[in-house]
Amino acid sequence: MSDDILINVTPTERRVAVVENGLLQELYLERINDAGYVGNIYMGRVERVLPGMQAAFVNIGLDRTAFLHAADIVPRQPELNENGEPKPTPPITELLHQGQKVLVQVIKDPLGTKGARLTTQLSVPSRYLVLLPGVDSLGVSIRIEAEEERQRLRDRLRDLVGEDSDAGFIIRTNAEGVGGDALGRDLAYLRRLWPRIEEQADKAEPGQCVYEDLALPYRSLRDLMHGGVERVRIDDEETWRRAMRFAGDFFPEWVERIEHYGGDGPLFDLYGVESEIERALSRTTPLKSGGHLTIDQTEAMTTVDVNTGGFLGHRNLEETIYKTNLEAAQAIARQLRLRNLGGIIIIDFIDMTEEEHKRQVLRTLQRALARDHARTTVSDISALGLVEMTRKRTTESLEHRLCEPCNHCEGTGRIKSVDTVCSEIFREILRAVRQFDTGELRVMACPPVVDRILEEHHRTIAELTEQLGTSICFQPEEGYGQEQFDVVLL
Repeated sequence: MSDDILINVTPTERRVAVVENGLLQELYLERINDAGYVGNIYMGRVERVLPGMQAAFVNIGLDRTAFLHAADIVPRQPELNENGEPKPTPPITELLHQGQKVLVQVIKDPLGTKGARLTTQLSVPSRYLVLLPGVDSLGVSIRIEAEEERQRLRDRLRDLVGEDSDAGFIIRTNAEGVGGDALGRDLAYLRRLWPRIEEQADKAEPGQCVYEDLALPYRSLRDLMHGGVERVRIDDEETWRRAMRFAGDFFPEWVERIEHYGGDGPLFDLYGVESEIERALSRTTPLKSGGHLTIDQTEAMTTVDVNTGGFLGHRNLEETIYKTNLEAAQAIARQLRLRNLGGIIIIDFIDMTEEEHKRQVLRTLQRALARDHARTTVSDISALGLVEMTRKRTTESLEHRLCEPCNHCEGTGRIKSVDTVCSEIFREILRAVRQFDTGELRVMACPPVVDRILEEHHRTIAELTEQLGTSICFQPEEGYGQEQFDVVLL
């Protein structure tokens, strides 16, 4: 398979699309105003030490001073006492004093009136590794559960690091299943990067940023580039120049694959990415055969329903169902990546009677998921034709990033019908007349509701007016939602 990475840069956002064999598979988005501080390293100055809280306020150049707790100052490998147990955390007054310069890293963004949370235990991530300065250990993420795989990765990294190392490393969850070449590239990247951070720290003044995590275009080069990527196309010249310098410093073998796109039309339109994004926001996804997927994302889980739709097949019903499920399995794997759906996922395949068909559909789904960067686990097809699976949740889904709840339905996906609202209005009129003495009522509602009442319920209005001894005036309001109305006493 040949992959293309497309990088689109505008004044308000940066987007990265991964296209495999002409089809959009993944989309990454970073808005200019969304940039956080987590991972950034600053030269800070201690403004105030708080012995009662075992903490200090540190100025790192942001609007509010940041918070540094004593537990985040002690080394990752603390000293041991005579019993072999870690010594207790020293008082904050022994660790810091007012006016002291200290190199810190943000571990939690500012929130509300609270400043950022800091640590002196620095770490620098790459795609598969995390560098830990001043530590001599090699660790493996606890999310890599298979002991054989943990040992393989640990042994491979130990061979690459060698005996003389002034830093420790953690193997990230993303490294599960990768080979030694990928680990070696990451190791080389971190070993080139850390001396530059040290150099910046030596000459940094308090409040100055020493290291800032990469912006999305360059982070995508670090995390998404691999041997199958044919080219990277960037539609912004300045971003392209910086990407070339970044790749030249850390991945020189990939420089020739990076090119500037200067065509007349938008880069994403050239590959049909914009239309694919619109389809990915829809509840239904059509299949080439005529069937379709219905994807519903809820807080607890995501459900995927497979339907034959207009696909009639050419042989028999079982063969039609089998072919639809095969196509759906590949489409589902792509939609999970594109929509960035994580957590628990329930797939309702069309019921199949032949066991071999069930096995083939499940194998097709597993093979299609093999290219997914996020970790997935897939169960067997149940007696009800359901597949339970999980996909590691990394960031918000595409829908949550690009959309917000509807003002009218408040995210439920449905609103009351016009007839239902009309009935509610009549009930409210009766309630108001019984509670208050009034000579006139004014009902304000959206135009479709008012039109329905005046066209189909004019006789009911006349009867109510005579029965209640009051006049009723209906006033259409363009700004009202379909469920919104007011009954006003005049």
